[in-house]
Amino acid sequence: MDRVNDTLPPCPECSSDLTYEMGALLVCPLCAHEWSDEPVEEEQEVVVTDAFGTVLADGDTVSIIKDLKVKGQSLSIKVGTKVRNIRVVDPVDGHDIDCKVDGFGFMQLKSSVVKKV
Repeated sequence: MDRVNDTLPPCPECSSDLTYEMGALLVCPLCAHEWSDEPVEEEQEVVVTDAFGTVLADGDTVSIIKDLKVKGQSLSIKVGTKVRNIRVVDPVDGHDIDCKVDGFGFMQLKSSVVKKV
């Protein structure tokens, strides 16, 4: 049975205090608005920082802080190599930067091996 309760929030559309529960929803009898009283979990934005704690954003230029071996190649990316126009992405195996490194092509880097320029 549906019930009217003094502890229910007012209607977000018309501010009526006549709100009642109907199953998992709250209903306003005046404007017929239905909504859920469950708190909506907001998606938290991932903050990616370089090795020194500086926040990185899409389009930044970074510098490599240690030599990096590249799978499948005999060469490595040297300290001081600048990487322009990075893209911050959701981490995949700890790699949270998509970029194009000159001479090596497109790859993913860990933010712990770069510093913002």
